[in-house]
Amino acid sequence: MVSRLKGKRERGKRILIVALLFSLVFSALVGRMVYLMAVNGSKYKSLALEQQTKSIAVPPIRGAILDINGQELALSMNIYRLDVDLNVLKKYLVVKKIPEEQADLQLSKILNIDKGKIKEILDDKDNKGNPLQFVSLKRKVEKKVVDNIKALKYSGIIISKDVERTYPNDNFLSHVMGHTNLDGNGVNGVELSYNNELAGVPGVKVVEADRESNELPYTEAVTVQPVNGKDLTLTIDERVQELAQKVAKETLAKNGAKSVSITIMNPKNGEIMAMANAPDYNLNIPYVEGKTSKEIQEIWKNRAISSAFEPGSIFKVITSAAALQNNAVTEKDRFISNGSIKVGDKLLYSDNKENYGIETFSDIIKNSDNVGFVKLGQMIGKANFYKFIELAGFGQKTNIDMPGEGTGIVKDLNNITPLDLATMAYGQGVAVTQIQYIAAFNAVANGGTWIKPHVMKDISHIENGKKVMDKQFSDLNEKTIMSKEKATQLRTYLERVVKEGTAVGTYIDGYHIAGKTGTANEVNSTNGGYNTGKYVSSFAGMAPASDPKVSLVITIEEPNASNYYAAQTAVPAARKLFLELFPIINMAPSNVGSAKK
Repeated sequence: MVSRLKGKRERGKRILIVALLFSLVFSALVGRMVYLMAVNGSKYKSLALEQQTKSIAVPPIRGAILDINGQELALSMNIYRLDVDLNVLKKYLVVKKIPEEQADLQLSKILNIDKGKIKEILDDKDNKGNPLQFVSLKRKVEKKVVDNIKALKYSGIIISKDVERTYPNDNFLSHVMGHTNLDGNGVNGVELSYNNELAGVPGVKVVEADRESNELPYTEAVTVQPVNGKDLTLTIDERVQELAQKVAKETLAKNGAKSVSITIMNPKNGEIMAMANAPDYNLNIPYVEGKTSKEIQEIWKNRAISSAFEPGSIFKVITSAAALQNNAVTEKDRFISNGSIKVGDKLLYSDNKENYGIETFSDIIKNSDNVGFVKLGQMIGKANFYKFIELAGFGQKTNIDMPGEGTGIVKDLNNITPLDLATMAYGQGVAVTQIQYIAAFNAVANGGTWIKPHVMKDISHIENGKKVMDKQFSDLNEKTIMSKEKATQLRTYLERVVKEGTAVGTYIDGYHIAGKTGTANEVNSTNGGYNTGKYVSSFAGMAPASDPKVSLVITIEEPNASNYYAAQTAVPAARKLFLELFPIINMAPSNVGSAKK
């Protein structure tokens, strides 16, 4: 009896000890759990979410780019992107007994990506050599490709919406438009300069797997909705641009030139109606196969705003404006030209050493007489001449609303020698960009006001089916550089150039065109000298001369050395432009049948 009681007590003690031990372990586990939840809960929750979720940017619809009449020049289309959860995909392949090599081959064929590249993507690792969980398989994927991917029924492939930029007219307006990169951001042209307005704001989509991360479908939740970009309407007229590009290409081929640039503007408000460069490039295929990065950058360059050249005789318009505005010359002044003039110890010549005899101010413009313009430069004086060309915007950017603008070259006032003044007066020793020149030329056309050139008309968005205006271009930066009366006087002289002078090939019966030709040696950018046998030929014109509605500049770089004068190259192109341009802008002829003097 006593032994039985003693045995019961021993068993009770053991049970109590075991119970106490369990209680202690349980308490420790609960305490640890409370500690983990209270102190490190957010950390582990975050780690779990990182393992089970993938945040994917939801691209907004990039704003359209339109011409002044509402024609679409660039638009964005909904398309797809493919991402992969490598943990899910590889577990799926193991379970389904599909060799990874077979999967690589199938994906390679469907996506048109090299099999080795597919394997590289699916075996990708982080900087520490650890396998990645989520990788991007391919962007910009069309629906038919997505359907073929779906047909594989592979778990772990995430299909999301993407946006593709497309240009319906391929090469049309390429240097003004620019293009976008894979992420949808502008690389050059207005796609770059107005990227903030066009781009919109991306949203965020969180893709989540189940707890085991081993099966699809995924659940999707858009946590932030994208904000679509705004539309950009340009001052470009599609009809005028088409004409400019056609003439630029024809002129390039006809003259065997290196490049041709044409800018057509409304001189009254600074709006660019057309800007064409030949050769151009396909906006939908901007990366030309076989070209180096440097060569591609050169192809993308908008020469009309970036390339500086010696203007030659078209700069005589600027010298003439400076002379008139400074009251340095009158119609009573006479210039004696025997074909050459000595400045210091240097003898300067008129083109082909022509002896024009006694000339009026109007005559030296009509004849494009270098000797007369050397004397005119001396009459203006170095300080006054420098002040005017600086006011007219040379040696500085116009700040046109496109990237890549050049500044041109003008010597500092203190460094301008008498010889420099002489040659600058007829367009040598100074370098300009085409956009710089036409901005100053427009001041002669519009009555004396320099206006910033621009391609943006307005920025807007569509709301409830209606256009809502966000911004209109207003930054004209207007400044008066000459009087209305002096500008009118100069236009009459420039009209005479077309009727009787070096630009007579531009004459069109019934229309009053004012203009100036220019032919200059090409400057060697390395040594500052001139490239033998290489020239730049130009023409600048406006119409009608009494009150110009349109202005244009043509620049031909390195035309055939046997036929390089502007009268032979730029003038025929200008005549063709004017002939086809007048009907487009509804400019009717007047006094048809009037003869040239």
